[in-house]
Amino acid sequence: MKKSLSILMLVITAFSFAQQGKLRKVATVGFLNVENLWDTIKSADYIDGTKDIKNPAFHRSIPLDSIKFLESEKYEGVWNDESLKGKKAVRYQSGADEFTPSSGKNYNTKVYKQKLANEAKVIAELGAQYTKTAPAVVGLIEVENRQVIEDLVKHPTLAKFDYGIVHYNSYDYRGIDVALIYQKKRFKVTNSLKKELKVFNEEGKREYTRDILVVSGLLDNEKITVFMNHWPSRRGGEAASLPKRNAAAQLLKKQMDSVRAEDPTVKLFAMGDFNDDPVSSSLKNNLKAQANIKDLSDSTPYLNLMYPLYKKGVASLAYQDAPNLFDQIIVSQNVVSKEVTKEYSVYKTEVFAPPYLVNKEGNYRGYPFRSWNGDQFTGGYSDHFPAFVVLQKEP
Repeated sequence: MKKSLSILMLVITAFSFAQQGKLRKVATVGFLNVENLWDTIKSADYIDGTKDIKNPAFHRSIPLDSIKFLESEKYEGVWNDESLKGKKAVRYQSGADEFTPSSGKNYNTKVYKQKLANEAKVIAELGAQYTKTAPAVVGLIEVENRQVIEDLVKHPTLAKFDYGIVHYNSYDYRGIDVALIYQKKRFKVTNSLKKELKVFNEEGKREYTRDILVVSGLLDNEKITVFMNHWPSRRGGEAASLPKRNAAAQLLKKQMDSVRAEDPTVKLFAMGDFNDDPVSSSLKNNLKAQANIKDLSDSTPYLNLMYPLYKKGVASLAYQDAPNLFDQIIVSQNVVSKEVTKEYSVYKTEVFAPPYLVNKEGNYRGYPFRSWNGDQFTGGYSDHFPAFVVLQKEP
């Protein structure tokens, strides 16, 4: 299998200039797992419940050395925004020591800058073979805090695109979040929020994981809502952990249905690392994401754009020598059209796997060229291939 993943991957080929000319107005919406984009500072989360929940200062990352200067109380309750209103508390994360200069990874400024450069390069190139520019909207998975996102969008490779940021700290046990960046000249945020995912282990104990990020706005003056996901992993086994992803699917469906019920004209994009394949029960039976356009209806309005790629053997990662397509994009029915119209519709969906993102040698030949091999920084990019959808419309 270690050779076969490279064969299973989607081979990306650039269209000719003439074909590109037919696309009219285009926009890329995509995402990538940045594989533990942490800064080098040992930190904790500080919750200031006297602030508004949408204020980044309500729940922010702070250096551990700063804790003694901040007012806080001993807190032993449930960790969520509602419960922490009016309170000031510190939440320590299990990953605080892992990405620091004193850790086994020797995670220093040089490595951090290389990580930023690597991720910036990938973002800038997502869909560029079709659009000749960087994506309009990009989801990020496995970011530590807002600061690393600010450092990323200020990188010289991305700075010219003037990306804005939507990010909320989650109560994930490791301290990683999802986020969204967007070209301010093309996407205008009208609302954003996070939806808490409540999952429990076999003993009934709460497990804190990533929230679902919901961002609504205008993409080139068209109403869209993006749902960024990083569902619970398969830690403990696929079957044992499936109820957690089923719960995530049910929460996502509830949010998508709610937005659609309020305004059926809004175009919906659910994307991220679902830790399940398109045929898994979480996506197929709970979210009810359809595999084929012909199966779309008022009661089943969501199309999994990755299903055709999955059937062709395309993979976005491999775990224990098994290829998976966990990184997916699901859209509402009104994003699909057989003709190019005055509104955006799907033109192309791809898993982005250019040669530089592919491991070329060793036991993991053909796998994504990941950043870390244990505690060793490889100079690579991510343990997942990114995914994107190109939208098109008449100008």
